[in-house]
Amino acid sequence: MTGPQRPDRPVEGERPGGYAREHGDRPAFERRGDDRFGDRDRERGARQRSDRPAADRRAGDRFGGDRERGDRRGGDRFGGDRRGGRPARPAVDLPRQIAYEAIAAVHRDDAYANLVLPAMLREAGLTGRDAAFATELTYGTLRHIGTLDAIVTDAAGRDVQRIDPPVRDALRLGAYQILHTRVPAHAAVSSTVDLVRSVGPGATGFANAVLREITSRDADAWVAKLAPAQETDPIGHLALAYSHPQWIVRSFAEALGGDMGETTRLLIEDNERPPVHLCARPGLADPVALADEVGGAPGAFSPYAVYLPGGAPGDLPAVTDGRAHVQDEGSQLVADALVAAPLDGPDGRWLDLCAGPGGKSGLLGALAATRGARLTAVEVAEHRARLVAQATRGLPVTVVHTDGRTVGSDPKLPEEHFDRVLVDAPCTGLGALRRRPESRWRRQPSDLPPLTRLQRELLTAGLRAARPGGLVAYVTCSPHVVETHVTVTEAARRCGFDVDFVDARPLLPAGMPGLGDGPTVQLWPHRHGTDAMFLAVLRRV
Repeated sequence: MTGPQRPDRPVEGERPGGYAREHGDRPAFERRGDDRFGDRDRERGARQRSDRPAADRRAGDRFGGDRERGDRRGGDRFGGDRRGGRPARPAVDLPRQIAYEAIAAVHRDDAYANLVLPAMLREAGLTGRDAAFATELTYGTLRHIGTLDAIVTDAAGRDVQRIDPPVRDALRLGAYQILHTRVPAHAAVSSTVDLVRSVGPGATGFANAVLREITSRDADAWVAKLAPAQETDPIGHLALAYSHPQWIVRSFAEALGGDMGETTRLLIEDNERPPVHLCARPGLADPVALADEVGGAPGAFSPYAVYLPGGAPGDLPAVTDGRAHVQDEGSQLVADALVAAPLDGPDGRWLDLCAGPGGKSGLLGALAATRGARLTAVEVAEHRARLVAQATRGLPVTVVHTDGRTVGSDPKLPEEHFDRVLVDAPCTGLGALRRRPESRWRRQPSDLPPLTRLQRELLTAGLRAARPGGLVAYVTCSPHVVETHVTVTEAARRCGFDVDFVDARPLLPAGMPGLGDGPTVQLWPHRHGTDAMFLAVLRRV
């Protein structure tokens, strides 16, 4: 292998089991694919070869294998025609076509995969294994684009940006299948050439040649050829080997104290499919009973977390009737930490200063209901304020559509009024790259200055909103040092009044590993199985 790999036994600070238990001794790059789908293509290919005339089989073999039978539900939409009154087989099977369309929408329209893909699956009527295959191809390709583009560039003999966008996305999809799944190489090449025939007909020969060249090496061999040497350029090596921009790898390494082995484990985890977490709302659902109801398991750390085995969580009765909502376990932990912090004096007025889209407000509102408190949830964007209102319906929550920085000038946000304040500030989202794979390619270092200025202003407003003795939790879904330690220390220094840092570690469940030296806490995917949430708790003196 080309870099340090995750061991079969948990390292210090990691949640036991997890990756090694699931994947055993398989090589890292091979582990990232899903073996289920190799059998799917082998079975389909064998069945079609036995059923098709020899002349047809020979025609298919010109492109490295047989074309696979498309799902006829795709109909004429995906390239079929009618001969003799019968629908022709579509050129590309429906799961691959859906994956391609989702990837193209992300690049062409700046769409988000987690929004466009479910709609496409519903429209096409894909469920079960086919839906899982389309999802794996979409998210896997988007996660690995940095490495895939380097490989396509080399195999094509031209910069990937000089390839027409439709053909470029098809080649990325084909390369992902070849290098990161157990789809047979001939099936990946053949289906991708068929796809190119429908989106860029003049490029089929080019695509066939590029894909055949990609099959000449496995993923590790391509990385060995193209990545800088780890000894002389560890950041550049990891960036290409694990498909992250170099500036993000550098920021992760800095946040991890320069430990390149642990940085590698984080990058590996970022490229894994994350589990879906539910939050069982306190007072409305018991997590153990909810786990039984949905066929999941109680979370490892949050007292409200339930891990789902799969499926569409939005369709669960517990979610539709408001007893639970979808929320990463890390987000649950940082919100609960604010409520767990000891507080002298009154404790009935809570504030969520950046509430959209409403996940943390939903949990805080449910906790407020059990403690006789009331939450004010502030959101500057109108559509997100509506989402907050929907997420907190039936809970003691007042939604205020305004800018959180108006504390003191907005009569609904008086200064020195609230007992507990959550500032879940807008950030780069680098802590949730495994859930939003396209974000790693959209974010730039130039995003940081305006974001960190906004973060300081919001945290300062949150400190103004807290009464003397009141608590403020500053939270970001990013481990970048500038968005975490720098922002919180600068805001505390500039706010104009005294604040004390509260040690956040005792506010999290006992026995959580890898929480550092305090007083702040950084959660990590590879240590805790959560998004990389940062938490600082401050008390206004």
